[in-house]
Amino acid sequence: MKSTILKLQTLALSLGLLLLITAGNVSANGEVGDHVNDLASHMEQYEEEVVWLMSEIDELVETYGNRSTAAINPERVTELWEEVDFHAAIEVNHVPTYASIWQGLFGVRAAMESESTLTEVRAQQDLLNQSFWQALGAVKLAADLQRRGVIKAVAISEATTPLETMDEIKQNLNRVVAKYAEQLPEEATEIVHDTYLTRFEGLEGMLIERDANLVVDLELDFNVTLPQAIAQNDSLNAVRSVVQAMQGKLDRARSLLEDAEENRISVF
Repeated sequence: MKSTILKLQTLALSLGLLLLITAGNVSANGEVGDHVNDLASHMEQYEEEVVWLMSEIDELVETYGNRSTAAINPERVTELWEEVDFHAAIEVNHVPTYASIWQGLFGVRAAMESESTLTEVRAQQDLLNQSFWQALGAVKLAADLQRRGVIKAVAISEATTPLETMDEIKQNLNRVVAKYAEQLPEEATEIVHDTYLTRFEGLEGMLIERDANLVVDLELDFNVTLPQAIAQNDSLNAVRSVVQAMQGKLDRARSLLEDAEENRISVF
């Protein structure tokens, strides 16, 4: 029974990942490096990083449990995650799992900061380790799909066409969820505003001609609904739900842009 449940969970993750990473080009910046476009060649490195992360965090928890003279540093739990390339590999390929890792990191850190029992800290650590292994599996699947040409390369440069811009908007919204999961609400809000001003506004003229109500809905989402959900410190699931609803509307907008592009080509 347990084996069947595990297989179903793995299948659900695989299908979810496939839908996410085949939805279009993604945009990368900041700490994201070229390695994300050659996942297969870096899998051994990623595996080593995951093992190292779990070992380092286990040492921190062991220190906490022993109450030794060594300084207990809960903040180090989250700092470690920023030090590995695997961080970017999962961020650009499967945001839900990326978010679950951050939830796990903060679960361990918060348990230590609140002086929970070692058993309670270990329970949070177990959940975090499960997320690490799940993330490694997701990146392995992405590497295989990448190798077979099923998924496109991560775009390091900025979008140059309306359709590429729309794909970039959708990926930026995934980054909003990721940053919110990292407990970085100001950065998440900045991404929302920047995406609206530098990406979506440039498409509004084309979209208004085809569905003005859709544009109004998305303007409200970008400027009110999503920023308010972040500002009110809503749950991660609540923020993700807002983003998922926006993604559906953006899919509709993308379809309209595709139709416009096909009509333009047919004229010529």
